[in-house]
Amino acid sequence: MSERPPISPRSPRAALEPEQVPPPPKRSDRARNPFVIVGNAIFTILIILMIGAGATYYYGKQTLESPGPLQEDKIVNIPARAGKRDIADVLSREGVINVNPWVFIGSVFALKASSDLKPGEYSFQKSASLRDVIATIVDGKVVQHAITIPEGLTSEQIVTRLTDNDIFTGSVREIPREGTLLPETYKFPRGTTRDQVIQRLQQAQKRVLAEIWERRNTDSPLKSPDQLVTLASIVEKETGRADERSRVAAVFVNRLRQRMKLQSDPTIIYGLVGGKGTLGRPIKRSEITQPSPYNTYVIDGLPPGPIANPGRASLEATANPARTRDLFFVADGTGGHAFTETYDQHAKNVAKLRASEKQIQNDTVEPADDPAPAAAAPGAADTNPTATTPAKPTNQKKPPRSGRQGAAQQTTSPPVVQR
Repeated sequence: MSERPPISPRSPRAALEPEQVPPPPKRSDRARNPFVIVGNAIFTILIILMIGAGATYYYGKQTLESPGPLQEDKIVNIPARAGKRDIADVLSREGVINVNPWVFIGSVFALKASSDLKPGEYSFQKSASLRDVIATIVDGKVVQHAITIPEGLTSEQIVTRLTDNDIFTGSVREIPREGTLLPETYKFPRGTTRDQVIQRLQQAQKRVLAEIWERRNTDSPLKSPDQLVTLASIVEKETGRADERSRVAAVFVNRLRQRMKLQSDPTIIYGLVGGKGTLGRPIKRSEITQPSPYNTYVIDGLPPGPIANPGRASLEATANPARTRDLFFVADGTGGHAFTETYDQHAKNVAKLRASEKQIQNDTVEPADDPAPAAAAPGAADTNPTATTPAKPTNQKKPPRSGRQGAAQQTTSPPVVQR
């Protein structure tokens, strides 16, 4: 009978441990294949990239499409030669975007717009998204500023206005020839050079003048577009009322036909001050007969050139004047003029105007040196109560030179004629 080995007491933990550890499973030869290892790595990387790309796309889309921080529409100037980082800084400073500059740059690349960003002044809408902001700059639709050039200004006065306007750059090399600029409302982007503005006004004038000259009354005594501009400039200075332009033009056209002097006060002023445009005081009597190439009280026919830049309406009226026989006009005291065919009728209108003026206190102080009648306009009769009323002309083709006798007259401004 064999003896059993004594039983040694074991701890609970030792009792649970196996007496012999099984060997680890053998890795298959396929798992150890380097192509499998590389393939698994590539697959893992692709999965990670896909997840990252999806997250980036979602974040990018949210960034591009989310409403921006602007609380109201705003105009921002993107300076010339600004880089993408500079543009991002400007937009961020102006409150147009609220993203990191690198996010802006990344968005520009994502939208394939890195070479399409244009400088200029842009209007960004309220809550504009980053996509909208970039699209606005890429489209290059800069803000257009409306600039109005009033009718009747001289070229020198127009250049002064352009010089005083800070949306333009550069200087005007020379004052344009009188009458070659078309007064109108134009739109220009900030940064336009002043020479470019002048060129556009000149091109517009050439186009409009050519159109109007083609539609002119061929029975007119005006023989060239230049003569049309010259007379239109006188009409422009004589009246600002649309309903009177064609009739004022008719007076001067009728006078040209009858070889009468035009006798327009604005031509006296231009002969005295040239492109400055305004005399700043009433015309003196001595200046009415003062020789000047532009003084139509002295010269026959038209002056050598325009005395201002007439607008489209005055050019139209001069090319197709009213069909009247009027030879005179005088201010009627209501802002308009009274037109007449004969000197006798004109003298009555002048007397009526003087009587009306006597009832109104006039604060205008005339110059001490033999001043002209209290401010005249397009050829009118002398309105100075102390002046001698001109005698009735015996030949309307050669009106008397004594006193002031223009085709018309107004009492509120120096330009005009008087007969």
